Amino acid sequence: MNSVRFNGILLLFFFSFNIIQAQEKNQVWTLEQCIDYALKNNIQIKQSELNADLSKANLTQSQANLLPSLNANASHSYNIGRTIDRFTNQFADAQVLSQNFSISTDVTLFSGLQNINTIQQNRYTYLANKYDIDKMKNDISLNIATAYLQVLFAMESATNAQNQMGITASVVERTKKLVDAGSAAKGALLDVEAQLASEELNYTNAQNQLDIAYLSLAQLLNLTSTENFTIAIPELNIANQPILETSTTQIYNTAVASLPEVKSAEFKLMSADKAVKAAWGGLSPRLSFSASYGTGYSGLSKRVTGAPTFQAYVPNGDITSAGDTVYTPYFSNPATEQIPYFDQYKDNVNKSFGFFLTVPLFNRLQTKTAIDRARIQKLNAELTVESTKQQIQKNIQQAYSDANAALKKYSASLKALNAMTESFKYTQQRFDVGLMNSNDYNDAKNKLIKSQSDLLQAKFDYIFKTKVLDFYQGKPLKF
Repeated sequence: MNSVRFNGILLLFFFSFNIIQAQEKNQVWTLEQCIDYALKNNIQIKQSELNADLSKANLTQSQANLLPSLNANASHSYNIGRTIDRFTNQFADAQVLSQNFSISTDVTLFSGLQNINTIQQNRYTYLANKYDIDKMKNDISLNIATAYLQVLFAMESATNAQNQMGITASVVERTKKLVDAGSAAKGALLDVEAQLASEELNYTNAQNQLDIAYLSLAQLLNLTSTENFTIAIPELNIANQPILETSTTQIYNTAVASLPEVKSAEFKLMSADKAVKAAWGGLSPRLSFSASYGTGYSGLSKRVTGAPTFQAYVPNGDITSAGDTVYTPYFSNPATEQIPYFDQYKDNVNKSFGFFLTVPLFNRLQTKTAIDRARIQKLNAELTVESTKQQIQKNIQQAYSDANAALKKYSASLKALNAMTESFKYTQQRFDVGLMNSNDYNDAKNKLIKSQSDLLQAKFDYIFKTKVLDFYQGKPLKF
């Protein structure tokens, strides 16, 4: 019974897994899904996020530089040979054991506001890097939208080529029947067969362009393969749309106020300004405070435990005027013992603190050079802000002009296509009844194909340019 239940669960698991795999294989990708997937898996975005993390770490470190430092030190050493003991101040010729323990702190009280300006500099750099990530996401989103539209364009081109090939194939069949019946010359059949071969080549080329477009989109998404990769086909109807009413100035003002590349350039300028102020701080005097607390142990440290005792009178080498020897009392050395370990640590405590002022007088022009470099970088940052705004303005003006031109071209191409379609219907009728030769028929059909191609190009060119303008106005990229 347990075996049967286990097998049933196993079969259910495999069945569910296969369903999930099938759903993944049959997934149809919308533009929003493509953009979301790319933003989550793009390596360049991940690298930019790491760069932002590094700048955040620099900000944290500059903030921590305002805090006092605290360090503990310990040593355990043996000295062999003649030395002076630092605790007894005595010469020693034997092996001496010494131990030292200390704790110290120091803090900068004033340094020309260098630390404060560096904190603000790193904060602006971090914010600029955050906006750089947003800019990269926007660039990738636009690239995805471009590749997505390219796939849609290739799809419609392939569909048009297939439809034209189908029409010509039916003409070939009718012409064959007419030739077999003796109502048409064989040359007419050869002409339409040549036209069909040409359109088959056009269809093959269109399919190749579609495959390439899918491959480009898949590579932007970092997909390993284009197998079973299909995009959703949105409704893209631009008929009767008015010419754009929003002016380029309005779009530019909106873009400058919201685009991340402008914010990034402005924050980099603010960071460069703080860098100049931090560099000027190098000319200021530096005031710091430090303190330490330490103690230690020495193997030579001893203390007296008993008074010296009288031993005898011994001549000291002097003689009185009467010729008598002078004697001096001789005492034994006092009794001593090694000072205990913990008593030494109590007695050898050393404390120190002090204020230190450093006034820079001449440092081989290092500070002046640092100030000059910071000024140049600030000027470059100012130019970057202006260049960024100018480029955005140029892009908006170009996209606006292209969108208007594409819409006008679309309207003209639509009229031309409608007229050409009606003309081709009449040409088709005349050709069917033998009132037109195959060369004139093929010429008319090629004009119709060109009209369809012109309309298709104008349509997608207008859609893309309007999406660019929507992007500059902060609107989401979607159909």
